[in-house]
Amino acid sequence: MSEPVITFEGASKWYGNVIGLNNLSLQIGPGVTGLLGPNGSGKSTLLQLATGQLRPSQGGVRVLGYRPWSNPELNRLIGLCPEQDAFFEWMSGREFLTHCGWLANLGRAGAKGAVERVLEVTRMTEHANRAIRGYSKGMRQRIKLAQAMIHEPRMLFLDEPFTGTDPIARRELIDVILDYGRTGKTVLLASHVFHEIQAVTRDIVLLNRGRLVAQGDVRQIRDLIDTHPHRIVLRSRAVRALAASLAVYDDVVGIEFKETGTIVVETNRPDQFYGRLVGLALDGAGIDEVYSDDDNIEAVFKYLVVA
Repeated sequence: MSEPVITFEGASKWYGNVIGLNNLSLQIGPGVTGLLGPNGSGKSTLLQLATGQLRPSQGGVRVLGYRPWSNPELNRLIGLCPEQDAFFEWMSGREFLTHCGWLANLGRAGAKGAVERVLEVTRMTEHANRAIRGYSKGMRQRIKLAQAMIHEPRMLFLDEPFTGTDPIARRELIDVILDYGRTGKTVLLASHVFHEIQAVTRDIVLLNRGRLVAQGDVRQIRDLIDTHPHRIVLRSRAVRALAASLAVYDDVVGIEFKETGTIVVETNRPDQFYGRLVGLALDGAGIDEVYSDDDNIEAVFKYLVVA
C-alpha cells in the first residue's frame, strides 16, 4: 500500500461502559476506501475520531500527518458529509453554501465562485434558490456533499451519503465521488450496505462491534456475502405495478408487501438487481427510495467473527 493518509494506532473510544471502538489499528491509503459494517459497528465513531469531533480514550489517530483532535489546521484539509441533517431550513441551498464558504475563509468573491462550482458538480444548480425545507432527501444529501467539497479539501469523509436516495440520485452521487477520487484525493465512505460500497471502490474496511474484522479487496469478501440472501427495501408511489415489473426476473426470488407503499425484494444476484433499478426509475416506475436491510450483512459478520 502507498503511504497511509489515515492511521489508527491501538485507538479506542469509550462512552461510559459502552465501547465505540476497541483497540483499532488500521492504515488507509489515498483513493476511495469503503468503511462497511452493520449499524452500531463503530463506523461513525471512527469518522468522528478521524475528523476531530471526538478524542480517543486510548491510542492514537493521525490524518494527513496531523492529530485530529482540536486541530484547526486539519479542518482546512478535510470535508465531512455527516449522516444527520443540520440545516438552517429557511435558507436556500445557495445561501447555505455561501455561508459555508465564508466559514471556510474563502472570502466573498472566492465563496461565490466555489458555490457555483459545487452546485454544478452535485447537479443542484437548478434547485439552488429553493428553500432547503422543501428539498427531497436526495437533494439534501447532494447539498451536504456540496458543502463538504466547497473548500476543495484533500480528503472527504462521507457518513451514509446514499441514505434515502432514489436510484437516479444514488447513481449521480456515486459519479461525483468517483470523479473526486480520480483527482488523487482521498475519500472514506461509510455504509452498512455492501453494494453501495462496491459501486464506488474495491478497497474496503469491515468493522463489527468496534473491532476490525477484515481489510482488503472487495473480491475477497464478495463471494462470502453473495451466499446469503439479499433483502432490498423499495418505496414507491405505484408499489403494485413495481412489484409486478420485478417479479418477472429470475434473480428475484421473493417479494413481500410491507406498510403502504413499501415492498421487500429478495434477490440472489444483487448486482444485476441494483443495475436494473436506474432503468426502471427512468421508465417511470416511481421508485422513491431504496435501501437494504441489515439481515444479510449481519449474517456475514457473524460468519467472519466465528471463522
